[in-house]
Amino acid sequence: MQVIGITGGVGAGKSAILEYLEQNYRVKNLIADKIARMMMEPGSECYRKLLKFLPVEVYNEDESINRSALAAAIFTSEDLRKRVNDVMHPVVKEYILAQIEEQKRMGLLDFVVIEAALLIEDNYDEICDELWYVRTSEEVRKKRLMRSRGYTQEQVEQMFASQLSDEEYRKNCQVIIENNGTREETFYQVAQAIKEKGELNKMEQQLDGVPLVFGLDIGTRNVVGTVGYKEDDDFYVVAQYVKEHATRSMLDGQIHDIGRVGRTINEVKKELEEQSRLSLNEVCIAAAGRVLKTVTTTVEYSFPEEIVVTGEDVHTLDLLGIEKAQQILNENNDTNFKFYCVGYSVVKYYLNGDIFSNLEGHKAEVISADIIVTFLPEDVVDGLYSAVGLAGLKVASLTLEPIAAINVAIPETFRMLNIALVDVGAGTSDISVTRDGSIIAYGMIPCAGDEITELLVQHYLVDFKTAEHIKLSSTTEKEIEYQDIMMIKHTVTAEEVWDLIQPLVYNLTEDIAAKIKELNGGETVSATFVVGGGGKVHGFVEHLAEELELPLERVALRGEEVLQEIHFEQQDIRKDPLLVTPIGICISYYDQKNNFVFVRFNGERIKLYDNNKLTIVDAALRAGFPNEQLFPRRGREINFYVNGKKRIVRGEPGESAVVRVNGRVTSINATLEPNSDIVIEPSTMGEAAVCRLEELEEYGRVVITFEVNGRMITCPRFAEVNGSLEPPYYEIQENDWVEMRNFYTVAQIMEFMDVEIDMDSEILVNNKPADLDTMVYENFSVEWDVITYRTPPSEIENVYKRSEPLVMEEEAVSEPEPAEEPKPVKEEEAKVQPQPEPVKAEEPKPQPKPVKEEAKKTQPQPEPIKAEEPKPQPKPVKEEEAKAQSQPEPVKAEEPESLTEEPELSQEELEEKFIQSQQTAESDIRPTVIKKPEVKTVKAKPETVSLQVIVNNAAVTLTGKSSYVFVDVFDAISFDLNAGNGRAIVTRLNNAMPSYTAPLQYGDVIEIYWED
Repeated sequence: MQVIGITGGVGAGKSAILEYLEQNYRVKNLIADKIARMMMEPGSECYRKLLKFLPVEVYNEDESINRSALAAAIFTSEDLRKRVNDVMHPVVKEYILAQIEEQKRMGLLDFVVIEAALLIEDNYDEICDELWYVRTSEEVRKKRLMRSRGYTQEQVEQMFASQLSDEEYRKNCQVIIENNGTREETFYQVAQAIKEKGELNKMEQQLDGVPLVFGLDIGTRNVVGTVGYKEDDDFYVVAQYVKEHATRSMLDGQIHDIGRVGRTINEVKKELEEQSRLSLNEVCIAAAGRVLKTVTTTVEYSFPEEIVVTGEDVHTLDLLGIEKAQQILNENNDTNFKFYCVGYSVVKYYLNGDIFSNLEGHKAEVISADIIVTFLPEDVVDGLYSAVGLAGLKVASLTLEPIAAINVAIPETFRMLNIALVDVGAGTSDISVTRDGSIIAYGMIPCAGDEITELLVQHYLVDFKTAEHIKLSSTTEKEIEYQDIMMIKHTVTAEEVWDLIQPLVYNLTEDIAAKIKELNGGETVSATFVVGGGGKVHGFVEHLAEELELPLERVALRGEEVLQEIHFEQQDIRKDPLLVTPIGICISYYDQKNNFVFVRFNGERIKLYDNNKLTIVDAALRAGFPNEQLFPRRGREINFYVNGKKRIVRGEPGESAVVRVNGRVTSINATLEPNSDIVIEPSTMGEAAVCRLEELEEYGRVVITFEVNGRMITCPRFAEVNGSLEPPYYEIQENDWVEMRNFYTVAQIMEFMDVEIDMDSEILVNNKPADLDTMVYENFSVEWDVITYRTPPSEIENVYKRSEPLVMEEEAVSEPEPAEEPKPVKEEEAKVQPQPEPVKAEEPKPQPKPVKEEAKKTQPQPEPIKAEEPKPQPKPVKEEEAKAQSQPEPVKAEEPESLTEEPELSQEELEEKFIQSQQTAESDIRPTVIKKPEVKTVKAKPETVSLQVIVNNAAVTLTGKSSYVFVDVFDAISFDLNAGNGRAIVTRLNNAMPSYTAPLQYGDVIEIYWED
């Protein structure tokens, strides 16, 4: 144990460093200020001395000393400060010295840390191995004191003036911790300073320069101590001593009386120190198999689709298995113990249901594993540490007794075989099973040699020690002499003892054999090795072979034959099965050097068993961090059907967890170092999958064509979702059934062509009378009488220019130009033409004016959108065309007859029209109407113009067209059409309600929002 002194100016941050040390290392902090506060409590000797000269202002109403008032007083008076220090400092230092001696005697700590304001002035360097200076700039310290303690600037300056200078601190201290940055940077410096002091668990005892290992097998009946060293593959035992417990202070492998067990350990330690002439300070120990909890489980991990399995995937599978085993243990745990995962073994891996030895690199949709996880209860470990500490020893390594025994009894070359090892002790029989090169299972039977001894106690009326003598002597002698509790001497033959204990031995071997088969998957093993003193009882090996259905030669008591590489310097030691576990504990130090380590995880201090394979994930699991928050998660997927075939749209991938160790970003599988400060920001889930009808491949590429009044009309197919028609922007939901409809009704064709028909006239579908609900399939013909077109046919025509134009036979063509192919009418030319009446064969060339007049007869009186604008009279076509070239505004805005029917549409219908106009050309709901042009010449396309309007109090510039209507605004602004939640869109143009085809002028004021 080392003593560190920490000092620095007031407000330097020493308290934070002390807290970090205490939470992450085996440290006891001795803070002079706290000790002084305890020493000056009312009624104490120091209190009475201070009462003689302290001013009355420093006392509280209950006559206790006000620490803040005292601090302020002594920093302003040098004389008062000196008198207080003369009283308190000697007492505080005496208390600290006593505490250091006590901690050295207990041997449980690595460090004692002293923090004192006058560490240097009071010569604490005489008792400290090292002095640390926590250096912080005066400016930072001043801000801390004024903010956290409420001191004035004058008080702070007085405090600074009374303390040592930075130069003096530097000169007297060996380690400088800079504390002007972040906490993580400071703690990293502290961790490095501790690390530079050397490996804390390193064995300090040496013999002729060779490090010695001290191992203790703390059993139910005996404590076996072994001191030795390893050279190449051989282990040399320098000293060994066995001490039996004076009382039954341990039962079934668990410590019941820590004090008595501690004293027994201390006796073993002293005897070994005398034999080896060394001072023993550190020891290797093992936890009994009695307290182990083993959980066997199967875990499965499915991928969204077939992928190549990576090492990361296999590691994730293992972690899921450990987490599942922990959950099973917690559900079945009927005690208050906390359990540590001390190891796991994968029995089998499966790839798509088939057994595989190595999953990495294979393609799979599902991987799974059978896994065995072993846990150790915290309270048992604490008991072992406490008992060892009472003997003045520090734990250098902790292993498990089954592991220690198997390291000696079953060499690694044998572990490819399916072998069981049974360690029959006094209180428990520990079982390990190997196969395919690893230990696949641990088990325990709470029955062993003590049950046999207790039977002899009752039968021969002797104490426990005498009964143990009878049991052991029966294995080596023909007759045994003993004296019962009535002081009567008896002689009994070994055969009599064997007959007496035979039923119990049979029961014990039956239980052990059943447990071996259970751990081995319901089958017997290939061979079994027996170690431990209990296995030496007559008939044990023979009957165990019968129960395991094995030849006798395949069940063997292992002792001298497995200790061939063990050399004893003491001549009187006989190689025996009893020594297998004690020596295995020593050897485990070289292989594992396991112990418990402490780390901080998201601010919580946790303890983990170090199995030499610890990673950040192990700390996360120990802390209960949800496994699903360690790895990126995809958003919710959508499963649905399109025309009877299943579709899946997957959610977006999330972000991986962000892992920081001591302030540095690292991997979730990074090796875990003791005293690390781990911070994990949970992984995120990606956005849920979103799929609209218009995004389906079938929706965009499937169209349906009808013949209406002799013209071919091409429309997109409707999408029907769960039996209901839905718009293109409909978001597909889980398990939706989407069907692309192959027909329209007459009403739907009328609506999509945006026409008003004469309902008094007959409607014909394939020359048969029909109504609005009649279904119209591919290539069906429809005939009706049109009253008016709400959307000019020229606009409809331009939407589907891909279609081939068809010339109606009954339409007369005037003045044809043979040298020129008919061309579609340009948009600006079409707009200056009046709305057409249904074409009549006897009217070869309708004139604009008569058509306009006829249209007026069939329509209500037009009401212009802008009442203040005078309505110009219709002009000849050529003059209108000239105007269209010189003026970017569409002439149709001046023709009220093209907008006359708009007031008849409801707001919902207008919104539906607008939303549909936002889709791609193939998804546009307007049909294709192809008509032969009625003009002989084609005008050049006018140049595009820019138009600035005010939308929701912000200037918006429209570009890319020669003229603009209201609906074009939506292409230039960000307005979520799906955010209405059933509300209607409110649109205003210059404080009036517009139609979506209303023309726009420079400076128009527009409002667009959702109705409340």
